[in-house]
Amino acid sequence: MVTGLTGLAGQPGLAGQPGLAAPSVGVLALQGDVAEHMRALRACGATPTAVRRPEELDRVDGLIIPGGESTTIWKLIDIFGLAEPLRKRIADGMPVFGSCAGLIMLAARLPDPAAGQQTLGGIDMTVRRNAFGRQVDSFERDLDVKGIDGPPYRAVFIRAPWVDEVGPAVEILATDPGTSRIVAVRQGRALATSFHPELTPDWRIHKMFVDMVRDPA
Repeated sequence: MVTGLTGLAGQPGLAGQPGLAAPSVGVLALQGDVAEHMRALRACGATPTAVRRPEELDRVDGLIIPGGESTTIWKLIDIFGLAEPLRKRIADGMPVFGSCAGLIMLAARLPDPAAGQQTLGGIDMTVRRNAFGRQVDSFERDLDVKGIDGPPYRAVFIRAPWVDEVGPAVEILATDPGTSRIVAVRQGRALATSFHPELTPDWRIHKMFVDMVRDPA
């Protein structure tokens, strides 16, 4: 799917910061692009940890909710007893990053949820599932992402959601130039993208998140 990209993992500053301990960053390992996120975290100087149970969640400094299928992820969160522990840690300020399905999970509101589907909250936004179309409608786009330096970010969209609207505390980091829809946001220590940074060799989004985990503010 990803073609013609220039890997940026070797650029200065993308493999961690000398003198700082590697933060422990969990990846919710119930379904989705778990291995891909863990690889990106290692490249950014973090120590990745698979999280499937509440006690594993307790041991991490931050968490990634990966791309996958949001209704399946919600069902597994419920089965593994993670819903309330996740909501509490996010509400208490744990840094969290959601990509694609993870963006859906961090939404405060879904106008079109599947039957029984809930979210974890964390970002004051309304998210529309599969808004960019089906699998066959997947595409790549160059984005200008606020907060990252260098060339445009080549983003991969697969059955991607978009953000319909955001509250006043939410910072819009990127919009899709083809549709003007919001595709990347941040609120406090919560970050979310409609696209899949884990599926490219460009680690700048993950580096942004690891820096959020390192920053105690």
